[in-house]
Amino acid sequence: MTSNTLIRSLIAAGAVALLAVGGSAIAQQKPFEPQVGQAGKDVVWVPSPDGLVVAMLDMAKVTKADYLVDLGSGDGKTVIAAAKRGVKALGIEYNPDMVALSRKNAAAAGVTSLATFTNGDIFQTDFSSATVVTMFLLPSLNVRLRPTLLDMKPGTRIVSNSFDMGDWEPDQSAGAKGECTSYCRAMLWVIPAKVEGNWKLGDGQLVLQQKYQMLTGTLGGTAISDAKMNGDTITFKVGARTYSGRVTGNSMKGTGWAATRG
Repeated sequence: MTSNTLIRSLIAAGAVALLAVGGSAIAQQKPFEPQVGQAGKDVVWVPSPDGLVVAMLDMAKVTKADYLVDLGSGDGKTVIAAAKRGVKALGIEYNPDMVALSRKNAAAAGVTSLATFTNGDIFQTDFSSATVVTMFLLPSLNVRLRPTLLDMKPGTRIVSNSFDMGDWEPDQSAGAKGECTSYCRAMLWVIPAKVEGNWKLGDGQLVLQQKYQMLTGTLGGTAISDAKMNGDTITFKVGARTYSGRVTGNSMKGTGWAATRG
């Protein structure tokens, strides 16, 4: 082989190598694109319909005073929608590629000061400081989360896309805003104060049994009716009288009445 031929061969080989490296770099730089139905840790990914995201935020009556946490935040749609309303919001997502995509989407929407995302497991991450929790999970996962949710501050609003909480009936449900072909129902639960037990009300004994937000019991031996918690607000009837008041720890108080636990 002549020296010129050798040089040409080396140049050709180098060009091929450069093309291979360049092609590999281009492939590595291809942006991540989520696929509907892609596997996740506990559920496959399906994007929430825009109209249902609006319905969920409306149902929760989110304000700038709230702190919203979205469990399994996917591409960040719900967190970003909340941030656009001036709400501080956090998305907890197990897939790091989805977290990176969410941060990119938040930057494009100009809401990075309010919308943040963390790579984590929803069953191991502390979100107890949230005042609103949103989620699009399976019923079995909702039920698994239920004890954690019920230990949150009374009045915290929980909103689920499409799936329920087992025998814990929602306080409210609504359909998506505008057109929607699938996953078009939102459900709201308000975390109730825990009031089960004996209370001293005037000269009588108020005895309460509680199942989630629903109450049964007696006052002075007379059965109460229409008894329910709405966050830290209690309402019940005894005969023709309606009692409505606010629960604070071991006391509850309304107009013309008060009770203490024990």
